Amino acid sequence: MHCFSHSAATATRKQERKGYGHRRSEVEREITLQKQTYLAEREPSSFIAAVTQLYGPEQARLSAHDWLDESDLMDSPPQSEDRNWRAVTIAASARIANTVNVKVASGGLTQYIK
Repeated sequence: MHCFSHSAATATRKQERKGYGHRRSEVEREITLQKQTYLAEREPSSFIAAVTQLYGPEQARLSAHDWLDESDLMDSPPQSEDRNWRAVTIAASARIANTVNVKVASGGLTQYIK
């Protein structure tokens, strides 16, 4: 009888540890989601603010659309731990560079040169 109660106690402890691990992984997932949400909010707002300062509100509006388009092109799901918001900003910045280069080449960039 003593061995049975020891086995039962061991099984109960294993289940409790398993439950703790489950709660812990839920907390870790929640923390990761909160970090991703923060970055997902901060990255585009910083990008748009910089574009507004450098090129004005009209280019910022267009660039905001570019940023969202680039975000949609990312391979990872929006709430993935691997989501690289900086890569989205870099890709959207490349679009701005292409736009600026085209306007310079066509002679229409006088308002962007500072």
